[in-house]
This record gives sequence, structure tokens and C-alpha cells, in this order.
Amino acid sequence: MRNHVPPEPHLIRRYATLAAKGRDEMIAPGGAVRPHYAPLMAKLAPMAAGELARRFASSRQYLSEAGVFHQVYGEGSEQSHEWPLGHPALVIDRGEWTTLCDGLVQRATFLERLLADLYGERRVIADGALPGILLGRNPEFLRPLAGQGKGAAPLLSFIAVDLGRGPDGRWWVLGDRTQAPSGAGFALENRVATSKAFPDVSRALNVERLAGFFRRFREMLFALGGPERARIGLLTPGPHNETYYEHAYLARYLGLLLLEGGDLVVHDDRAEVRTVDGFQPIRVLWRRLDADFCDPLELFGGSRIGTPGLARAVRSGALTLVNALGAGILETPALLAFQKPLAKALLGEELTLPTIATWWCGQEKIRRFVEENAARLQLGPAFPGAPHFPVMGETAARPGTGGQKVPATTREGVSLVGQEIAALSTAPVFGAKGLEPRPVTLRAFLMRDEEGWHVMPGGFARVADSRDARVISMQRGGGSIDVWIPSPAPAAKPVTLLGPKGDRFSRRLPGALPARAADNLFWLGRYAERGEVAARLLRLHAGRAGEGWSEGELEARIATILEDYGVEIDGGHPERGLLALARQAADTASRIRERFSPDAWRTLKDIVALILDAIAEKDEDVVGLTSAILTHLSGFAGLAHENMYRFTGWRFMQCGRALERGQATAAVVSALLAGEAPVGALEALLTFTDSSVTYRRRYSVNLSEETVVDLAVLDPLNPRSLAFQVNTLAEVTSALPGVHLGETPDLLFRRLARLKVRLQTADAVEVDSAFLDRIAGDLALISDLLTQRYLLSSPRAAAEWSGGPE
Repeated sequence: MRNHVPPEPHLIRRYATLAAKGRDEMIAPGGAVRPHYAPLMAKLAPMAAGELARRFASSRQYLSEAGVFHQVYGEGSEQSHEWPLGHPALVIDRGEWTTLCDGLVQRATFLERLLADLYGERRVIADGALPGILLGRNPEFLRPLAGQGKGAAPLLSFIAVDLGRGPDGRWWVLGDRTQAPSGAGFALENRVATSKAFPDVSRALNVERLAGFFRRFREMLFALGGPERARIGLLTPGPHNETYYEHAYLARYLGLLLLEGGDLVVHDDRAEVRTVDGFQPIRVLWRRLDADFCDPLELFGGSRIGTPGLARAVRSGALTLVNALGAGILETPALLAFQKPLAKALLGEELTLPTIATWWCGQEKIRRFVEENAARLQLGPAFPGAPHFPVMGETAARPGTGGQKVPATTREGVSLVGQEIAALSTAPVFGAKGLEPRPVTLRAFLMRDEEGWHVMPGGFARVADSRDARVISMQRGGGSIDVWIPSPAPAAKPVTLLGPKGDRFSRRLPGALPARAADNLFWLGRYAERGEVAARLLRLHAGRAGEGWSEGELEARIATILEDYGVEIDGGHPERGLLALARQAADTASRIRERFSPDAWRTLKDIVALILDAIAEKDEDVVGLTSAILTHLSGFAGLAHENMYRFTGWRFMQCGRALERGQATAAVVSALLAGEAPVGALEALLTFTDSSVTYRRRYSVNLSEETVVDLAVLDPLNPRSLAFQVNTLAEVTSALPGVHLGETPDLLFRRLARLKVRLQTADAVEVDSAFLDRIAGDLALISDLLTQRYLLSSPRAAAEWSGGPE
């Protein structure tokens, strides 16, 4: 969002004129600033344009450095977009917030009881408060778990409620989010980014902090894990989900394992995490994956991201989910049409928070009503599953437009609802021309523990990208703003998720690394090194052409090696091959962003952008492009080396780098020196291994094949040599899980030990193509053995697999 114009008095007057068309959060009827917004505007008004621009820039810088993004889906593709945070925050009056919280807690209690009844006795259907077809035809009613509501444990622990304020000033419920509510992590990032821009303003308003809510939620999760505080995981659909960043961020913030369905297995009704150190039990999962995708055995058979047997583990009581499988049924829009009878049956009282007026077309009388009032209603799906955004305002589609029409019979109407079209209130957001009124919705979050329901003191506010937007959706260009709840006095003590100051601590090693994360780290190392090898070879080829060398045997050999990396010289677009390699590394890194620094992630993304720019501009400076790529890759390697904790994940990435560099060095030396080495091959090999300066310092003789081979292949002190990579592998793998001094080594470590000795005892004159090809084959086998032992199955599997003759 473009934010650069200060809120000077005349701009506020201009804003009041724009906001006069409807209900505004800041401007009261008559044009005066509402009292709860007055302190904010008093702080913003004196700020000059330059100061405000600087503050907005600091907010954007934080979001960029933290790597905050969301996925936007297009036609058959997805793109990562920077997080669209606007300013200022939505301010809600303290007294009004207290009343709103009471209504939200009442609604959460209502939803909890409704879900328990639908998956239990189903009294609301037996007593006629809810038509049975809305359960029987509902895709979110999971029959394998039809009796789970009869137990004592609550089925809901974390929910969200979408709210909008109507013209009468009251907050209305637009929908409930109980399947896997998103936005809480983005609300946290909004708060941090807004605080970077306006730390003095938020302090002056005594804005309530969010950490206390999340600390309570984390304590609830660990309480569910039992007295042994068993592992707690966050179950994510994976990096292609639009809110994956939030999943990774919340897992890191709360200290949870970030898991995908493939990380889990179910043995004897118990869920376990597949780690590099064997299978480890897990008791609690915060589910961010839609329920029907969780178990391909009992739920949706086409799911490729679930865990077979997960529903069985839930039924056995060995695994607790937040929220329960099947909780998505509460998101059924048709339920909004039966709120009054349901509330009376379950609570014995009316809900204080009204819902947007909804009529279910599965009853003849209601269907005729919708037909007769089509001009002031809109149609929507009755069941969950179809995209359903808050659609409000004068431009909302009526029946008869956009392919929608009122059903002719109640049989057709079962799947449709008619909803009232009401104008949303607007909130001030800085745009290109200053403060502009934008339609706004609020997503409020609630969590449940033994004491009951608690509301996050704030929330996730979405704003439209224009005044008359029909849909407020991040997927359709909308933005987000922070939500502030001012307090009359500052908190006595800041609340954080860290322990109290002065508490004794014990340094503990991280838990076992999930095999999927280890696999991605391993291949991240390989892909990053693969990109570096290709860039070095391409720079070498282009550099010789730039120096006037005619295409000869050496250039042909380099081009052949590059073809193995997907980089075509003859086609005239070698940068496209580099782009594919760069994307491999960036895409792999996107799966494990929580495990290394945002700077390292941005470096890989910058390489992709660098190559795309060169392709778009038809830049033919290949040497300049490859040099820039190598500089960025060196930065990535340095960041990973300096910033990553020296534990199991780092070791797997180092294994990947060493294996890839070792195989590449063996292949390049073999190709360039095979048979009669072409003119310039020795210089080219030193350039490829970045060893020209080292050579001059190490050897006092002219170039010879033996000395070059000694430095590039056998020298254990040269970080580019083949021997150095094997020594690195031996050192790093010796610290992997399950390796114990004194035990008989399995095939992986026997192969590695023999390879290390072979290189230590070899003489340069022995190193020919056959020797190098055998070394490359050994490294390929070691890679397979490492994968088999740690990344595909249990650690003992490799010992049972021969892996070929020794």
C-alpha cells in the first residue's frame, strides 16, 4: 500500500467529507473525530510528510526482512506477495470492546455446544431446531467421527469470528471460522510492524499486548500433552498453502514442531513423528489442515497430504486435535438462518451478537421470500467448501446477475442461501491522496482453556482496496491493518512468552528433526551447490569467449558438462537453465523457512529475481550475471554458516553441499583431463575450483597435470578439493543421530571410511578418469545410503539394505 501523506487538519476535513456517505469508525455524524480515535489523530497530525514516510518505510522494512508474505492464486499458478499492511491501526473503544468480548464468549460457548450436539445426541435435529438435511447433506459432517461429541473433552479450542459493523453501529457476525482459522499469526506480525512505525503512539495509547493471549494458548496446548509435556505439533498443508508463512511463524513463536501429513505415521493407534532419530510419539496437534484431507483412509481418499490412520488415533484418545476433525461444519452458512432456535435450545437465551440476515432456500416459504425480495438480497452457498467471503455494499451481486438465480424449487434451494446486503463501516487508511475511508471487517480470535473462553485483545482487520469494493479478500487485492484496544493505564508488567526475569534455566538441545525437514535441508544444500557449479562453468565458458578464444575442444567439453545441469549453450539462452536451478533451491528453501534466517531465504529469492531481470532485459552479459549469482550464493553460504545452529539440520545441509561439490569436482576434473587434455584445461580447472591464487602459493613449479590434480582432488586443506568434501562428510556424519563410537559401523560409514582412506593414500599420478568415476560412484552410493538411513524410513533400515556390493 502507498502510505506517504500526513493527516493534516485539512486532510481530516477532506476525509470527513468522504466518510459522510456511511458509518465510519473514526468520524462521527457531524464530522467530529470520535473520542477513542482522537489520541491517535493528535499524535499523527503534527507529523510532516517526510517523517510519516520514514515510519511507513521502517514498517515495510521489517516485513521485508522478516519475509512476511502470502500466496495469491491465479489461473493454475501461485505467487508470493509481500504482506499488504496499511496504516493507521483500527482503534476500538475500550468499553465497546468489553461488550463485544462478552458477545464473542457467548457465541463461542454456543458453537461449542452446537458442535458437541451435532457429533453427539443431535437433539437440535430431533427437536426440530435444525433441519436434518443440513447435517445429512453436509460435506463437513464426518461420519467416521459421528460420536465424538459424547465425550467430556471439548471439540473446540481455537476459533475466529468474522465481524462487520453495519450502518446502525452494531457489530454483526458475518461468519464463523472453526475449521482451521487463519490470521492470528498475521495479526502478530501486523502488531510488530505497526509498532516499528509508531512505537511512541502505541505506548501513548496503552495498546493492549497480544503475547498474553498466545502464552495462555501455549500453556493450554502443553496441558493437553499431559504431565510429561509431550511434543506438540502444528499440522500444515505445506508451503503451497496461502497462509504457510503464518504456520511457520506460529510454530516458531510458540515452540511447536511444524509438521506435514507425511511427517506422521500411526502405529497401534498412536501418532508418531518420523524423525532422523526414529519414530517419536506426539500427543497434540494444532490442525491447520482441512479435516477431510487429514486421513486418506477414512476421509477423503484422494488426499496426498494427510496421514493414513489419523482418524483412528483421534478416536482412540491417543491424539488430541485443535480443533476436532469435523469442526468445519460450524462454518455452514445455512446455520446462520437458524441461530435463534439453536441458541434457545442450547443456551436458553438469545445471542447478543446478531448475525447477518440469512434465509435458507430449502423451505418453500423461505424460497418464495428470497424470490420476492431478490432486489435486496444476494445468493451464496448453503454448505462449506465454496469460497465464501464477506460480500457487502452497494455493488454486491443480486440474484439474476453473474449467473446467479433464485432456485425454482426447494429441492434446488437446499444448497443455497439468500443473505442481506448491508454496507460495511469504513476505517481510515492512508492511500495515494491521504486518508481514505475503506470498508473494513474484523476477525476476532478466541481460545479455550480450563477457565473458559478468552478473546485476543485485538484481531485481524481486512480492508478493501477501494471505497466500493464488493469483496474484502486478500486474494483479490485487499489489505490488512493492525487492531488497537487502548487501555486507561499501562500494564504493570509487559507480558512475553519468555520466562520471568531471573528464572533459572537449563540449556537443552532441540528435539529430533523431522525426516522431511532433514530431506529438504539436505537437498537445499545440493541445489545451492548445483547452482554454483553451473554458474562457475558458465562464467568460465563465457569468459573464454570474451577473451577471444575460438570455440575449441575445451569449450565443447565445458558445454557438455553444462548440458548435464540443464544449461544449454547452443540455444543462446543459458540463463534459463540457471533460472531452473535457482528456483529449485528457492522452492526447497521455502519448505523450511523456519529453520534458517530470513536473510538467507531472501538471498535465494534475489538470485531468482536477478536472473528474471536479465532475461526480461535481454542482458547478454553472461559473465556479469554469473558473477552476481556467485556473489549471492557466497552470501547464502556465509549466512547459513554463521547463523544456523550447529545441530542436526545444519549437518544435513552440509552433507548435501559436500556430496554435490564432491561429485561435481570429480566429474569436471574427469571431463577436462580425460585422454589428452585440451589447451587451457589446467587453467580452466584452477579457475573452476577458485584455486589459482592458492596454486601459486602452494607450488613453486609451472602448471602440470599432477600438481593441479593434487590441489583440486587430493589436498585436504583446499576447501574446493574432492578430499576436503569427503573429510567434511566424515566429520559431519559422525555427529548424526544413531552414531555411537564402538559399535559396528553400517554400510554408510564403512563406504565413507574407505573412500576417505583411498583419497588420503592416493598419489596424483593415480588420478585418472577411471579413478574419478569410481569416486563419483562412491559418493552417489553414499548419498543413497544416507537417504535410506535418515530421510526415507527408520534409522535401522539402512543396516538391512545391502546397497550393492562393497
